[in-house]
Amino acid sequence: MLLSLLLSLVLVVFLTPLQLHSVSSPAAFSDDILGLIVFKADLNDPLSKLTSWNEDDSSPCNWFGIKCHTYTSRVTELHLDGLSLSGHIGRGLLRLEFLHKLSLSDNNFTGPITPILSQFDNLQVIDLSHNSFSGFIPDQLFLQCRSLRVISLARNNLTGPIPNTFSSCSTLKGVNFSSNRLSGQLPSGIWSLNALRSLDLSDNLLEGVIPRGIQSLYDLRAVSLRKNRFNAQLPDDIGGCLLLKSLDFSDNLLSGELPWSMQKLSLCNSLNLGGNLLSGEFPDWISNMRSLETLDLSANNFSGEVAYSVGELQFLKQLNLSTNQFTGSLPESLKNCISLKTLDVSRNLLAGNLPAWIFELGLETISLSGNRLNGSVEYPFSMLMSASYQSIQVMDLSSNALFGEIPSGIRNLSSLQLLNMSRNFLFGSIPATLGELKAARVLDLSHNWLNGSIPSGIGGAAALLELWLENNFLTGEIPVEIGNCLSLTTLILSQNNLTGSIPTVIANLTELRTVDFSFNQLSGSLPKELPNLSDLHNFNISHNNLQGELPVGGFFDTIPLSSLAGNPSLCGSIMNNSCNATHPKPIVLNPDSSSGSSTHGSLSPNLHHKKIILSISALVAIGAAVLIALGVLTVAILNLHARSSMSGAATSLNLYGGDELSPAHTSESNYGKLVMFSGDSEFVDGAHGLLNKDCEIGHGGFGTVYETALRDGRSVAIKKLNASGLLKSQDDFEREVKKLGKIRHQNLIALEGYYWTQSLQLLINEYVCNGSLYMHLHGEQFENCLSWKQRFNIILGTAKGLEHLHRLNVIHYNLKPSNILIGSSFEAKVGDFGLASLLPLLDRYNLSSKIQSALGYMAPEFACQTVKITEKCDIYGFGILILEIVTGNRPVEYMEDDVVVLCDMVREALDEGKSEDCVDKKLMGNFPVEEAIPVIKLGLICASQVPSNRPDMEEVIKILELIQCPSESQGETE
Repeated sequence: MLLSLLLSLVLVVFLTPLQLHSVSSPAAFSDDILGLIVFKADLNDPLSKLTSWNEDDSSPCNWFGIKCHTYTSRVTELHLDGLSLSGHIGRGLLRLEFLHKLSLSDNNFTGPITPILSQFDNLQVIDLSHNSFSGFIPDQLFLQCRSLRVISLARNNLTGPIPNTFSSCSTLKGVNFSSNRLSGQLPSGIWSLNALRSLDLSDNLLEGVIPRGIQSLYDLRAVSLRKNRFNAQLPDDIGGCLLLKSLDFSDNLLSGELPWSMQKLSLCNSLNLGGNLLSGEFPDWISNMRSLETLDLSANNFSGEVAYSVGELQFLKQLNLSTNQFTGSLPESLKNCISLKTLDVSRNLLAGNLPAWIFELGLETISLSGNRLNGSVEYPFSMLMSASYQSIQVMDLSSNALFGEIPSGIRNLSSLQLLNMSRNFLFGSIPATLGELKAARVLDLSHNWLNGSIPSGIGGAAALLELWLENNFLTGEIPVEIGNCLSLTTLILSQNNLTGSIPTVIANLTELRTVDFSFNQLSGSLPKELPNLSDLHNFNISHNNLQGELPVGGFFDTIPLSSLAGNPSLCGSIMNNSCNATHPKPIVLNPDSSSGSSTHGSLSPNLHHKKIILSISALVAIGAAVLIALGVLTVAILNLHARSSMSGAATSLNLYGGDELSPAHTSESNYGKLVMFSGDSEFVDGAHGLLNKDCEIGHGGFGTVYETALRDGRSVAIKKLNASGLLKSQDDFEREVKKLGKIRHQNLIALEGYYWTQSLQLLINEYVCNGSLYMHLHGEQFENCLSWKQRFNIILGTAKGLEHLHRLNVIHYNLKPSNILIGSSFEAKVGDFGLASLLPLLDRYNLSSKIQSALGYMAPEFACQTVKITEKCDIYGFGILILEIVTGNRPVEYMEDDVVVLCDMVREALDEGKSEDCVDKKLMGNFPVEEAIPVIKLGLICASQVPSNRPDMEEVIKILELIQCPSESQGETE
């Protein structure tokens, strides 16, 4: 009843203000009280914070959120922040004629900003930030800008341009329109507001050029245009703002180099230009900005070396140069930056060894990931014995070419919360001392060559949230002590050689969301308590040896079948596989076994000689031997048929001579069809010289090779295909040959042409003068052995040739040293590629017979009819090829009472820390260890028994280029 009477009185006030004094009332309403009560009537107050606003009070000065002048008792400030208020700002506030500050931030106001705010005579501060106001900023807001000093409309839903009237509000000192959806260009004359000290227009959709003239803002202390769409260059007069302390133009489209005038900003303590398109070299004049505490040039196109002068910034606390193209090594002068806490130079092209002095700085965050740093991690980590290591909280060394063992002294990083050393070439075992990292939240050692078991001490890191150990060579069981890490949300152990059962304690880790144990050799049944993991989103156990009934309930009622694949003895309703049925126990072989129970032969006198007891590689060798026996019979029959056909074909060639082989006679099939893709099509000795036995230079599963000369003086290699019965038609053959003839690459042998009759098919290839890689590695024709540099370049060239084939969806199938030819500059040239595509009737058995000489290079999936043959088969052969080039040993050697498999021998040497002993003794120790060991490891990972573990050729090339020492990459081939 009282509220109705009050609203009636309000209506009377606004309609007939002159009659107000004649209305009798039990309480005397001041203008301030009346205005506030009317304002409150337009609000929703869900938290009842305004209950103290009582119209019967004689003064509002004790009301919640109200401040009054000390002497006049008139309302000067209204603070109603964070009260979840909604509604709209009504005209009642106009009664507060002495209001100086209006703060309604962090509420739920909606709708447009009311223009009545421009009608206050004394209002100096307006804060409507953190609401849901929408629409345009009203022009009227700045038309009568009598006293306005500060305005904040940040974090609303405002749209449209900043009104041009904004530039006329000369009294403004602080402006914050950030985090809206304002668009268009900066209003003309914005730099005429020479009273401005702070301007924040960040996180909007503003665009266009940042105009010159900013130097006229003499008092400007902070400006942020971050996260907009400004383009072109930075204003070149920015250095005129001599009092500027904070400059943030990050996350725009700014380009060009840094203005020279910026060096005059000697008082600036924060410079953030990250996330633009800026270019040029790191400015040497940066030392003139001597007050800098934060320098962020990340995510641009800066290049060159980091200037030595950066070390003169003694107040620098945060340095972020990530995601650029900086080269060289980090300047050692950085150790003079005694205040530095954060160093992020990730995702650049920095090279050299891991700097040891970094650990002397007392840093809290170190991020060097995604560079080309190499060398051992062991010496730099020896600096952890100094007192400065205790401050390190984040250390990211991932995606480099670092090698060596993780030192046990890492336990001294007592404050470490994140350790990421993934995607390097680390080997050896995981130190048990990692469990002493009590503060660790994230531990990532994935994608290395770590071996041994997961240490039980890992359970000591009880605060762990994420543990990433996938894609290593880890063996043994999952330690039950992992159950001590009760906060774990992510546990990734996939693509290792782990055995044993999944510990029941996993079900006690109630925070788990993601678990991946795939591609291991885990066995036994799944813990029945696993459905208790209520937050589980992913549980991948595919490709193991697990058996028994799948748990029922929770996540496991909807688990994807792909997460269970490769466990033939698992059963359950979701798998449509009844657990009542009996299944024969599968025979499971360990495809990556390198455990101590297997013994391996040694091809090096310095390695301990052991006998292999039915390792997977030996079994493959035995299986291949059986295939050879069957294949020999098939090949013999094919050769008899080919010789019979050849005798007739050769007679035809000798009868007709070279002229009848010219393209002019291709209309008659009896003469045969000769096609040269370019150049001369006539041979010096005519057709009868093509297959001269005296010119035979090689033979293999697909045919015999002869050398002959064209009339223009060029030599070519003629391959006579053994393809009887494997061709569909001449059209199919010619279509595939022409595709191969279009493939051109400096590391591939060019196909020059072909010859066709029904009984004889010839391929005319580029002739390479320096013989095959096989001859250089194992033959006696060459007096000088290949140097390390030549071997490395051959590996890299072969990789580039294969990568080109794979981009064209061509699988080689038959990669081996005899199919790698050596050019005049000792460059690698891959030959015999794509021959399988010429023979459409070639099945997997026939292909295995044809390439029986490639024993040891064939990927294990050739033996499994259900596994698709992909480019990963080539990568397996390439891995074996790497090991053969480095060691000088064949992939399989038959001793008197032993079978020595190169892969097993090298892996054993790696496990025993004797990798260097594997390198070819002909090199007499003349090779860089920092290249040789990573190359050996790369060979092993390419030759992984699991196809998904093998990198693609593009990744291989990147790794090789990272491994390659600068002196090697710049020098010429020896």
